[in-house]
Amino acid sequence: MSGFVEKPEPFQVPGLVHLHTGKVRDLYQNEAGDLVMVASDRISAFDWVLQTEIPDKGRVLTQLSLWWFDQLADLAPNHVLSTELPPGAPADWAGRTLVCKSLRMMPVECVARGYLTGSGLTEYNESRTVCGLALPEGLTDGSELPAPIFTPATKAAVGEHDENVSYEEVARQVGAETAAQLRQATLAVYSRARDIARDRGIILADTKFEFGYEGDALILADEVLTPDSSRFWPADEWEPGHAQPSFDKQFVRDWLTSPESGWVRASELPPPPLPQHVTDATRAKYIEAYERLTGVSWV
Repeated sequence: MSGFVEKPEPFQVPGLVHLHTGKVRDLYQNEAGDLVMVASDRISAFDWVLQTEIPDKGRVLTQLSLWWFDQLADLAPNHVLSTELPPGAPADWAGRTLVCKSLRMMPVECVARGYLTGSGLTEYNESRTVCGLALPEGLTDGSELPAPIFTPATKAAVGEHDENVSYEEVARQVGAETAAQLRQATLAVYSRARDIARDRGIILADTKFEFGYEGDALILADEVLTPDSSRFWPADEWEPGHAQPSFDKQFVRDWLTSPESGWVRASELPPPPLPQHVTDATRAKYIEAYERLTGVSWV
């Protein structure tokens, strides 16, 4: 069993219809038919959405996504219409809310990998492939790949795992022409972001994008290139052969699997609340990622 330790009740705002409560984002629709995305401070680990929140996390994700959308504007149009709060919205939504185009979303997570780790490493160790793509011998955890690869995944419900799928499966689901467009856009956006991050001393190991269509136009949607959707590693500490330090929720994962937490992952019991030191360290990592990438101090 997994999912929400305690599922939050959606905030009711006049003129907005609540559509969905995700791991991090709450999704509404306004009277014009636009989507209103609100990034909460919720954090998930091991397919659980935890009871403890990370202060400022939703604002960091939103502001970092906006910064990346600007960097990528000439390469990939995005879904953002406005950052203004809807009338009647709570003040706490400021800085964490996006009014977005309603798109025909694609049913796949568009994952790009430039380095080998995570589920890709697991598959590589078994078959020397990732999502069916053959890779050379001799790679290890953290190795840079000869070239970035497109390794799509299914979109999982809250409490379930995304599952890697082959490119052929994506083509079967969405059609060969659309699959080719998704692969091209994913690798182009990843390559641009990788170079930008590298100039700031950060390795973008892998990331996932979501795309939708507005008519015939492919649009970059949801969050983009945040510590929730990407693996960012400090370049000066990169050393293939073991897990890399990262700008994400690793403090949370490490504590939950430590004797201090007392939680047994296989028990199917929900994880316990996070202690203050883990919450503070995780918040600091998210903010450090924002500051190093954007060059702007978080206030």
